[in-house]
Amino acid sequence: MRTLITRRYSLLPFATAIALFLTTGCTSSKTQTTPPEAAVAVGTQTQQNPLLAPWTGPYGGVPAFDKVQVSYFKPALEAAMEQNLAEVEAIAANPEAPTFENTLAAMERAGETLDRVRTYYGIWSSNMNGPEFQVVEREMAPKLAAFSDKITQNEALFKRIEAVYNSPEKAKLTPEEQRLAWLYYTNFVRAGAKLDANAKARLSEINQQLAGLFTRFSQNVLADEGEQMLVLEKEEDLAGLPQSVREAAAAAAKAKDKPGAWVITNTRSSVDPFLTYSDRRDLREKVWRMFVNRGDNGGEHDNNAIITEILQLRAERAKLLGYETHAHWRLENTMAKTPERTMELMEAVWKPAVARVKEEVADMQALAKKEGANIKIEPWDYRYYAEKVRKARYNLDQNEVKEYLQLEKLREGMFWVAGELFDFSFAPVTNLPVFHPDVRVWEVTNKTTGKHVGLWYFDPYARTGKRSGAWMNFYRRQEKMDKPVTAIVSNNSNFVKGNPGEPVLISWDDARTLFHEFGHALHGLSSDVTYPSLSGTAVARDYVEFPSQLLEHWLSTPEVLQQFAVHYKTGQPIPQALVDRIERASTFNEGFATTEFLSSALIDMKLHLAGDQKINPDDFERETLAALGMPSEIVMRHRTPQFMHIFSSDSYSAGYYSYLWSDVLTADAYNAFTEAGGPYDKSVAQRLRQHIFSVGNTIDPAEGYRAFRGRDPQIEALMRKRGFPVKELKNTKKKPAPAKVKVK
Repeated sequence: MRTLITRRYSLLPFATAIALFLTTGCTSSKTQTTPPEAAVAVGTQTQQNPLLAPWTGPYGGVPAFDKVQVSYFKPALEAAMEQNLAEVEAIAANPEAPTFENTLAAMERAGETLDRVRTYYGIWSSNMNGPEFQVVEREMAPKLAAFSDKITQNEALFKRIEAVYNSPEKAKLTPEEQRLAWLYYTNFVRAGAKLDANAKARLSEINQQLAGLFTRFSQNVLADEGEQMLVLEKEEDLAGLPQSVREAAAAAAKAKDKPGAWVITNTRSSVDPFLTYSDRRDLREKVWRMFVNRGDNGGEHDNNAIITEILQLRAERAKLLGYETHAHWRLENTMAKTPERTMELMEAVWKPAVARVKEEVADMQALAKKEGANIKIEPWDYRYYAEKVRKARYNLDQNEVKEYLQLEKLREGMFWVAGELFDFSFAPVTNLPVFHPDVRVWEVTNKTTGKHVGLWYFDPYARTGKRSGAWMNFYRRQEKMDKPVTAIVSNNSNFVKGNPGEPVLISWDDARTLFHEFGHALHGLSSDVTYPSLSGTAVARDYVEFPSQLLEHWLSTPEVLQQFAVHYKTGQPIPQALVDRIERASTFNEGFATTEFLSSALIDMKLHLAGDQKINPDDFERETLAALGMPSEIVMRHRTPQFMHIFSSDSYSAGYYSYLWSDVLTADAYNAFTEAGGPYDKSVAQRLRQHIFSVGNTIDPAEGYRAFRGRDPQIEALMRKRGFPVKELKNTKKKPAPAKVKVK
């Protein structure tokens, strides 16, 4: 729950994301569906614009990152959209009776060129977002939204999709084909395919407006992160900072052209260590305020007015589509199904989490008093004094732990886990183009058969123009419609790059993040489905975090720690006594972590349950948190003006709860291993691959989980995992087990 997850389809406005399932995963293996005139038009441009060209080279073709120029994006997107619309129109105008093959399979084959262009576009948006690209992004976001609506509002096309979905012949289709028919029909209806002409026109206007607002919101946060920093010029400003943090700050200063100084940048990877270790309370407050006020400083980068407008437009769109609120619309096709069920789960966890915070604050307050600090614990003190309490209570110093957590060694550990659980092997590839010198590539193969599985790109370091957080991308989805097409995925992080030749040391939380994101990558690489729209991580929002959160558990297994958590100087494995202390402290500070997350999730849901109320974001945040009983010592993990999950697209809107929902599955699923032969039990791992990681969206996720576990998940496992009393659940009306979505 501590990571930012972004996939390529969630980088774009939701209206665009709706249509992305029409084009995702398409590669040069597809049967050509492009009308001749459209193919000629694109073919003519391809000679001048490499973004339009089919991918060439090994592994079924790879992205030509070495040929990308920002000036190519606009003409490439426009040409590819024109081609895709021609392809769709040809399907819609087909004089033959609608069948699965000439309608749904044809749609799966359409959009090959646009899919390639949008892959490049999404990567630049997240990783290389400079001023020149931002101009393109602002112009193209509404155009991409309008393009999506032209597809989902195509009446002739929808009639064909509806005919296939309602046909008696559907019963003769394979289960995966029936699932695809359900997906197309459901997504088109939810996108307004059944509305009248006037409503469709207004819906398209709303989607285009939202697309522009999402882009402005993202660029404002990126601007505050890139422009704001704390410059430290004196040695005494570094009091309490460990050597690794000092070196990272010095490297950041060099990158910001401030030699001889130290810089704390306005990103979590730089801010959190400073707040944890700095003895300078005055500087901690400055850094904290800089970070939590991103997008909330007034002026040209302030996001409050944008948020108000987004919420109004979302509420209007929900009403147009026949839903009570945006939250009801977004949750209809998730595992939770209704906002009420998500609130039930969150409220069940909120009370014990806040109670734990009170205990944590009391411990910190007592320690501060013992040290002679006559203060009240404030949000900029929490990490600092929590670390002191951890050290005093468990004899556990995170700096000591960090010396055993080398980024590259842990990457090797992830590969080893993938070998044990998924039978994957990773080999470096050095002859492929990348979009930045920091990016490296590995080929993934099956250890037993030697068969090629896919490619994994790794982009670990922070830089200007890269969005903060950590995420996984799909460059190409696995599928086997016409012939096998393998997956290309990436993991992207924001670790602070150290000096050349020196290992990058990361925190325990960062190590968990690393494993989390790799779980998403394994979900994509393990996919074994026919149709790209059902491939890999293309599952319900509150299910997609389950495989990734599950993989976090393997970081702390003895097999990983003894082999890969080795001291950066001596090479000695982490001592068992230190591992034991880590285990004893595993639920330490869980009140803070859970409350920090849950406050963001609750605000998200309540914002989107407010309907068409005109909301002042700062006031709403303050008043809602007060009503919830939010501890004054904690701030939301993502304050509203910088909440990229819910305001940079529709992707996680009314859906941030999904990390908690997925963790119910995670805690329960890991128990399947511990109840059997341990975390590397071969039979349980085989069931995990068969029913969870390989099936994508070909089956209902609740059915997949039951096939793996033999029953529905139980919330008690989550409460025990977090060290909360299980008795707190007695007042819940019913367990928040995943709801079943039937394929009709």
